Amino acid sequence: MLLNKSLTYALLAVITLMPWNATAVNSFSLSNLLHQPKLDKLTDLAESLLVKSLLEVTQGKNQQALNTVDELISKTPNFKLAYLVRGDLLMAQAQNLQAFGNSDTHQTEAVKDLQDEARARIDRYLSNENLADKVPNLLLSPNQQQGHVIVVDTDKSRLYLYKNNGDRLTYVADYYVTVGKNGVDKKSEGDKRTPIGVYFAKQKLTQPLADMYGDGAYPLNYPNEWDAQHNRSGSGIWLHGTPSNTYSRPPRASDGCVVLTNQDLKTLAPILQTGKTPVVIANNLKWAVADQSEAEKQTLQAAIDAWLNDWKSQNTSQYLSHYSHAFSNDGINYQQWADHKFRVQANKPKVDISLSNISMFSYPDGDQKLVVVDFTQDFRSPALSNIMQKRQYWIQEDNTWKIISEGST
Repeated sequence: MLLNKSLTYALLAVITLMPWNATAVNSFSLSNLLHQPKLDKLTDLAESLLVKSLLEVTQGKNQQALNTVDELISKTPNFKLAYLVRGDLLMAQAQNLQAFGNSDTHQTEAVKDLQDEARARIDRYLSNENLADKVPNLLLSPNQQQGHVIVVDTDKSRLYLYKNNGDRLTYVADYYVTVGKNGVDKKSEGDKRTPIGVYFAKQKLTQPLADMYGDGAYPLNYPNEWDAQHNRSGSGIWLHGTPSNTYSRPPRASDGCVVLTNQDLKTLAPILQTGKTPVVIANNLKWAVADQSEAEKQTLQAAIDAWLNDWKSQNTSQYLSHYSHAFSNDGINYQQWADHKFRVQANKPKVDISLSNISMFSYPDGDQKLVVVDFTQDFRSPALSNIMQKRQYWIQEDNTWKIISEGST
């Protein structure tokens, strides 16, 4: 039996992200869709089967599409979107459908959520991205202890995993995710938004959790120092799984957390359990070739080296030249910081300072160039010797890197 044309148009509208109408669909060339990269670019078996079924729909292969959806349901019996597609396929045999996921125009919020999920998943397939040769257009330079880096693109509902190979990052896989109901740019407790920034995943929580968190939860250090300086409040931002009766949630459905399927969370568990994994959450992520950020990394490293050398020399004026006049940390402004340093370094004590385990991560802030720098600091002087973990925020002012915040972690 040939597939009902109304359903074909509606599904094509989902796939092409166009408003549903016959004119829009007829203007779309099926050859563009059918010559996309192979389904094996999708690391999620459920996702690949979903896309396969919808591609079969566009080719008028109704029974094949139904068989594929049945296979999908057998493998992931709690995948709600799969049941929606299957229902449409069955109903298409008996009546004209006016919209994807519903036989009339009065769609429920639940159906609209599933439509959004279908769009997000299919968009990954249609993106035609060869991620093996690309990295996010961000400075991502982990230290040796950080074996992997996670980057979340909230706009695409996608989490990208990269392996640290010392001299470069290599793409490993990507996964569909859910973020906050009200979008991103978290500012306050209860706003149901996901924060944008650079965070670090802690080890898996060991206390019993409600079923809504699925296979487990890994807290992020929100609010971080930069959030605190900008009066962003709230807590409990985690990477976690889905309820036992749900394979995946819509793209915008959490209270601010980043949510993966339980299957994907289990895959990431050995990496997250180290408690040292950077998680960069961005919106509308851009891509770059693998070595594009190397020049920026070298420029910032030179600024860090100059700051360290001026500190060692106890040349206070030169040392302070590396700090922004907008510097602030724990309520201390630039002038208070400068006064403190002039007092401490008045006698120019002999000091020996070294840095190790340096990492650099661009802060995904659209208004300014900002990089988070973490390192282990070994400080020795006649009066004090200590080793501490330190974090600095470097901002670019007039093409010069300056420290705008720093403190121990």
